[in-house]
Amino acid sequence: MERYSQLGGGLASVCRLGLSTRGNTHLTAVDVRTAIDAGVNYLNWCAHCDGMSEAIAQLSKDERDRVVIAKQFFAHESGEAEAEVEETLKALDTDYIDILMFYYMESENEWARVTGVGGALEALVAARERGEVRLIGLTTHQRRLAAKWVTTGLLDLIMVRYNAAHRGAEDELFPVAQEHGVPVVVYTCQRWGHLVRSTPDDPPSFKPPPAPEWYRFALAHPSVAVALMAPNDTQELDEDLKLLGDWRAPDENQLMVLREHGQRVRQHAGNFP
Repeated sequence: MERYSQLGGGLASVCRLGLSTRGNTHLTAVDVRTAIDAGVNYLNWCAHCDGMSEAIAQLSKDERDRVVIAKQFFAHESGEAEAEVEETLKALDTDYIDILMFYYMESENEWARVTGVGGALEALVAARERGEVRLIGLTTHQRRLAAKWVTTGLLDLIMVRYNAAHRGAEDELFPVAQEHGVPVVVYTCQRWGHLVRSTPDDPPSFKPPPAPEWYRFALAHPSVAVALMAPNDTQELDEDLKLLGDWRAPDENQLMVLREHGQRVRQHAGNFP
């Protein structure tokens, strides 16, 4: 199992285990620094002032060049996008942002608005040409739409949900992204914590695998460039980071156990697509 991936755009190679904040987590700047020192260098910022934005602003120039920062991007119109890019650079005290991801692009209408005349994509492409942005991507739950958008050549990378309870991306998106050379970032690898919990149909004496095993499951798929952890606090972060000290692919028996529990979780925790 590869430990690092290349995202393009002249960015530093990234550890495939990334860190994300959600706006309702309690990671401090010290926690984020701990993750960086442990080798995590893909940071997905939720755009709220938090421990991650504080830690990013404190990076030295040399460190900044080695850390890849992705930011969820909300503007759909060109003028709004220009303002948001400027605000982002100021908030993080940086001259450039590595990746801007359109946040939850869920419909053809949204895509047409962003990519059309006067849409936000125009502003981001201009910012990329100025060196203020390196890569442009989007986040979505719509795997089939994502596969379609990947083929347009307008996206540098894409971010989707993927875990042992939600494996549709394996067939609907990953092959297309791989064919077109578009890296895939995945999130909700623990299915909002359900994968580390028991279900009524678990075998006798079965104990759900801990958090690192669910990131290991996601990272075992070669189409996954980065799997994001989003711990609530220091304790959860420390648990997740154990994967870095035991970096290996699951064997076939372990994969079977993870898949089977994922299917049970899918049946009992809500049948999301």
